[in-house]
Amino acid sequence: MNRENTKVIQIGNVKIGGGNPIAIQSMTNTKTEDVKATVAQILALEAVGCEIIRCAVPTMEAAQALREIKKQIHIPLVADIHFDYKLAIVAIENGADKIRINPGNIGDVERVRQVVEKAKEYNVPIRVGVNSGSLEKNLVEKYGGVTAEGIVESALDKVHLIENMGYDKLVVSIKSSDVLMCVKAHELISEQCNYPLHIGITESGTLISGNIKSSIGLGIMLHQGLGDTIRVSLTGDPLEEIKSAKLILRTLGLRKGGIEVVSCPTCGRTKIDLIGLANKVENMVADIPLDIKVAVMGCVVNGPGEAKEADIGIAGGIGEGLLIKKGEIIKKVKEEELLETLRSELLNWEK
Repeated sequence: MNRENTKVIQIGNVKIGGGNPIAIQSMTNTKTEDVKATVAQILALEAVGCEIIRCAVPTMEAAQALREIKKQIHIPLVADIHFDYKLAIVAIENGADKIRINPGNIGDVERVRQVVEKAKEYNVPIRVGVNSGSLEKNLVEKYGGVTAEGIVESALDKVHLIENMGYDKLVVSIKSSDVLMCVKAHELISEQCNYPLHIGITESGTLISGNIKSSIGLGIMLHQGLGDTIRVSLTGDPLEEIKSAKLILRTLGLRKGGIEVVSCPTCGRTKIDLIGLANKVENMVADIPLDIKVAVMGCVVNGPGEAKEADIGIAGGIGEGLLIKKGEIIKKVKEEELLETLRSELLNWEK
C-alpha cells in the first residue's frame, strides 16, 4: 500500500494520506508546561517549514497547557502520551489535533476504550506508535528477539484493538533505531494496512549520525512510496530536523521549492574560506522563496564549468571571486562582497 492509496486523515488543517503532500513533523524539547517557551519554539519551527508539531504530555499541567499553546500557533498539535490514559483524555479536551499513544503502555482494554471514545467524540485521530525498544515480551520470545515481523504484529494488534472499538481515524508509526529493520517493518506493514504511515528512525543520534541514518532509512522508504508524514529524529535543536527533512524530500523529488545549495569539496586550489562561505550561503538563502540551484565553488579553475548545472553560483579566487549564471561569468567582485552580491542577485531574481 503506497502513499497514493493510504486512507486520508485530517489532522487539524493538514490532510495526510491518499497522495497528499508528505508532511514534515518535529517535536518540541521544551517543557510543555512552559507555554511561553513552547510557543516560541513552535513558531521558530513553523518559520523553517515544520507542518505538524508534537509535544510531550507527561503531566496534567502539560495536558491543560495545550489549550493556551494552541491559541498562539498555526500548525496542528499532537499530544504525546505514555502510561496515563487520563492525560490523553484531558489533552483531547484541551485541543490536541491528534494524540500519540502506545495502547500497550496505557493500561487495560477499558482504559484504551475511554481514550478511543473521547477521540471519537472530538473527531481526533490517534497515532498508534510502537517502538522496537518496547516490544512485548511474548513477541520477542515468539520471533527469537526483536524483529521487523514482531514490530508489525505488535502494531497491528493495537490497530485491530481500536478498530474493534469502532474507530478508524488512525495513523501508524513503527520505529526502530536499526535502520534496515525499520525499513523491513514498513515494507511488511504497508502490505497489511491502509492507514497513513508516520515514518522515522527513532533514537537515530546526533547531528551527523542521525542525519546519515535518517537519510538512508527515510530515503529507502520514501523512494518505495512509503510514508505520509516524516520526522528526522536528531539529538539537538529541532530546527535541524526540519532542514534535514526538507532536503531529503527535495533530493528525492518529492517536494519542490526552496533554494538548493551545492558546493564543491575543498582542495589545495581553494583560496577562500569555502567551508565558511558555503555555510553562510545556506543560512542566507533559507528565507528566500525561490526554486533554484545555487553553486558555491572554491576556485576559478573548475568553478564556472561545475556551476553550469546551477542557476547561479559564485567561485572564489585570491581575495576575489566570480559571479556566474548558467556557467557564464557575469562579473568579478572582492571576496568580502561575494555574499552580498549573491544575495542581491537572488532578491532581484527574474525567471
